[in-house]
Parts: sequence; structure tokens; C-alpha cells
Amino acid sequence: MSIEYLGLSEINGPLIVLEGVQNPAYEEIVEFTIDNKTKKLGRIVEAYEDKAVIQVFGGTDEMSLLNTHTKLTGHPMEIGLSEDILGRVFNGLGQPIDGLGNIIPEVKLNVNGQPLNPVSREYPRNYIRTGISAIDCLTTLIRGQKLPIFSGNGLPHDQLAAQIVKQASLGEESNEDFAIVFAAMGVKHDVAEFFRRTFEESGASSHVTMFLNLANDPVVERLITPKVALTTAEYLAFEKGMHILVILTDMTSFAEAMREVSSSKGEIPSRKGYPGYLYSEFAALYERAGIVAGRPGSVTQIPILTMPNDDITHPIPDLTGYITEGQIVLERYLHQKAIYPPINVLPSLSRLMKDGIGAGYTREDHQDLANQLFSSYAHVGEARALASVIGEDELSTIDKKYLKFGTAFEEQFVAQGQNENRTITETLDKGWELLSILPREELDRVNTTILDKYYHPAQEEPSEDENYDD
Repeated sequence: MSIEYLGLSEINGPLIVLEGVQNPAYEEIVEFTIDNKTKKLGRIVEAYEDKAVIQVFGGTDEMSLLNTHTKLTGHPMEIGLSEDILGRVFNGLGQPIDGLGNIIPEVKLNVNGQPLNPVSREYPRNYIRTGISAIDCLTTLIRGQKLPIFSGNGLPHDQLAAQIVKQASLGEESNEDFAIVFAAMGVKHDVAEFFRRTFEESGASSHVTMFLNLANDPVVERLITPKVALTTAEYLAFEKGMHILVILTDMTSFAEAMREVSSSKGEIPSRKGYPGYLYSEFAALYERAGIVAGRPGSVTQIPILTMPNDDITHPIPDLTGYITEGQIVLERYLHQKAIYPPINVLPSLSRLMKDGIGAGYTREDHQDLANQLFSSYAHVGEARALASVIGEDELSTIDKKYLKFGTAFEEQFVAQGQNENRTITETLDKGWELLSILPREELDRVNTTILDKYYHPAQEEPSEDENYDD
């Protein structure tokens, strides 16, 4: 039985305090009626004795201590789900905003899901192809993995996210069901419209469910959006047997919303003003990715976050790195060289990559090729540093070849068009084509059998001295 209360005890930003409440419960949903006409929702974020602190989703602008009726619903926030959610667009609370009407739900699920029990997890295998060489070859995304993208303000992470949504698949030979849940938090109207238009024009929108929390939407909505998206993904994966890729952008907006609400509650801040429970909140979201043993489907996550001042030691990327299985790092100096996507492969890694590639998954040479590309590109950095000191003309012949390899690697392998969708075979062949710039004896990370099969040295170009005729 629900009980209705008249009046409020206190209003503080997006929070209100209600006293004299019977048995309030944490995360319980509350309905407000303002002046007997306007309705809003909230959720209880603190409950002690007969007092409840409630977050208001629509903001407290029209609310006063006397004009508000409050009703406790007796249940946490839920979202109605069915397979009809594919191809639909919702706001941050899971309410349709595409003009196509409400979803007729098969089931209603609590959005405050639980991280997967480690005992019930199945080890992630097989890969998800993004069509982007730097990811597919060097930081391969594995089904059930959580692999964040570390970006910075002004870098093209929105374009990269849109390209992944357009191109992602389970590979050329897979016939399993695949879909994408895309959640944007705190984005501007033009960015939201860019995502929506891009998905529609590419034909990807039919297998994408979008949740859009805009920059002018209430801050507290931002805290619910990833939970709604992940609940949707879990339903499609574990109830409908689909493989789901969840893209969450931008987790920095989520963390800043947490900081704002925490400050309103008067909590003692931790590093950079963020609440001390930022780590546990991140973990509660990220650990909802995975594969459940004995059940079909999988949930794979790509959280995207912008590092303030490009600082990878900032609490948001720092804590994210503790929880997730690797990272993809976007680099500003590559962006300034007009390389898209500006992925710096050296600090990027995928810890689960080794178990989802190779014979039977991608191709037998994949791991050896990736190891050699990493090693050779690391040598490029040494050659460039030396060239900046003594000049390129004074470098040894092999160092000059490494400089040539580095330029070709960035411009032909890392760089690709926003509509360029490379197969895994094209990506691996491109890698061998670049390694052919280097002499065979430099390729010390590749098995001899693999090297014999795939390495074809480039034809040496005659030097200027050889062409000179006395």
C-alpha cells in the first residue's frame, strides 16, 4: 500500500528531505505531484529513522515546501523491456523520445542490477570486429570484455564511437544475433543529433537501442542512464540470447554528476572533490559486463571517458584502469597530425586479447604480428628521439628504415577513413605489408614458420648513389 505525504521538510538543489516517512527504502522510487498538476519522479538516496533524502529527476525548480504531494511507490526504479526496444531512442530514464509510442513490455526489471557473480562467469572467448585496424589487430575487443577508450577534450571520440556502432560485428562467418546499446550522458544537442543521424544514415539504427541524456537534462538523470542501458543489455543478452555491445559515453560526465550530487548531500570529498565511493560506483557498472555460464549471449562494454587536461593519472581514468581489462588511448599529437583515429598503440592494450584471437578465431599469425608491430613501433620512438638530437641524415640505415616504417604505420595502418570498414584479413595483411619495410632479421617477435608464410620483403629502392652516373 502506498502512502501519500503533503509538504516537504527541506529543498537543497536536486535533493529534498522528507520527514515523518514510514519505512523508507534505499533506491525506492518516489512520485511527486506539484500544484495538483505537474508530476515528477525521484528516488531515495538516504534513509534513516523517519527521514528520507530524495533525488528529484526533473529538478526542483517548481517545488516548494507547501505545494508538493509525495507518494512512495514501494519499489525501486524499473524499466519495461521487450525486443521492440531495438531501433528505438529513449531519454536517460528509459522513456521513449522518438515519437513512436511506449514499449509494451514483456517484463519489468529493476535498473539497479548486480555485478556478475565471479563464480557464474564464463571466460571470455572470441572477438568482436570493429573494422578499425588499430583496435582489431593490436587491442582486440573480446566478447564479454570491458575495454574503455581514454580520450581528451576536443579529440574525435564521438566520431570513433559512431564508427564502432556502424561497423561492429561478430565477424564475417558468424550468424549469431548481435545488437548495440548506446548510452550518451551529458551530451550537447548537436552531438546527440550527430549520433542519431549517423546511425540512421548508415542503416545501423535497426539494431541499436539509444539512451540520450542531454547536457540540459537534470544532473541526477545522468546517474541512472548507464544503469538503464546495462539493464537493457542484460535482458537482450541473457534472456534473448544476443551478443550485446554497450557503449557508454561519457563516463566523465557521470562522475561529475556524482560529484555534484555528493556535494549537495554534504558528503566529505575525496580526490579532486569526487566522492570516496567513486571506485565502487564504477565497479558496479563495469562488472555488469561478461558471459554467464550456461546462458546464451554476452555483454561487452566500451566505456568512453575524457581525461581532464589529458591527465591519465586523474581519478576517473585511474580508477577505471583498475577495474577494466585494458584501455584504448587517444593521443593529441596524432590528432594534430590529422591522423584519425588518433590511437596511440603503445599505452593501449587488451588483457583478454590473447584468448580470443589466433587459429579458429581470427588467423594463426595474429598474435605474432601484433607483438612485432608493437615492438617495431616502440623502436620508431627511439629512432625519432635520436634523429631529433643528431639529425636524420646521421642515422644508421636500419634507423632510417624504422622512421619510414613509423610514418607508414601511422598513415596507413592506424589512420583510416570514418567510413572505412576493414575486415580482419585486410587488417592483418596490411600489417605484414608494413613489416616488409624492415629486414627479416629485425622481426624477432615472430615464429619462424609464421615468418616464412607471411613475410615478403619489399623490393629495395636503388639509392641516389647507385643511380648516379659518372
